[in-house]
Formats: sequence, structure tokens, C-alpha cells
Amino acid sequence: MGIKDHYDPEKLRRVKKRVDKMKGFYVHLAVYLLVNGIFQIQIYIASSRDGEGFWEWGHFFMPIFWGLGLAFHGIKAFNFNPFFGKNWEERQIQKYLEKERREADKFK
Repeated sequence: MGIKDHYDPEKLRRVKKRVDKMKGFYVHLAVYLLVNGIFQIQIYIASSRDGEGFWEWGHFFMPIFWGLGLAFHGIKAFNFNPFFGKNWEERQIQKYLEKERREADKFK
């Protein structure tokens, strides 16, 4: 018996989609670290050889802005939302249902 035999196909599809998003983020993270690591090493070697300073804004332009994109990718992949947490929507629904109930009780 496989995993497909124990779970609802729709739930399994949603979970697989979420895991694929997470996998995509980890691949993106690995590429980011590899590419930026190689570039930063090259920049460090070149700046040392030429007598320039390594800690200049231009040397970190790509990692900073690519890192921002990576952060947004991670936020989306892991469904992180600091403003509207897991229970926020449910609390709002309960609040408005309670308000509707109180208003309906006024007219009874």
C-alpha cells in the first residue's frame, strides 16, 4: 500500500503542491549560495590583487537584491504572513458572525 491509498486525493494533491513549493525554494537557496559565494570570492581576490577595498556597495548589489527576492520566495513557499497569522481569518469571521448575531438579537 502506498501513500496514495491512505489519503484523500485532493488533500494529497494540495500537500504535494506545497512540498514542491518548498523544494523549489531550497533549490533557489542552493543556487543563490553557490553563485553568490563564487562571485564574492572572485571579487575578494580581484579587490585584494588590485589594492581596492572589498567592502563597497557595488560588490554586494547582487546578493542583496537577489536575497530580497529569495526572501519573498521563502515567504510564499512557507505561507509565512506576519500580518495575517494562521488564526487571523478565523478570528475575523467569528467576530463578524458574533456582531451579526447581536444585531439580529436586537430585533427579536
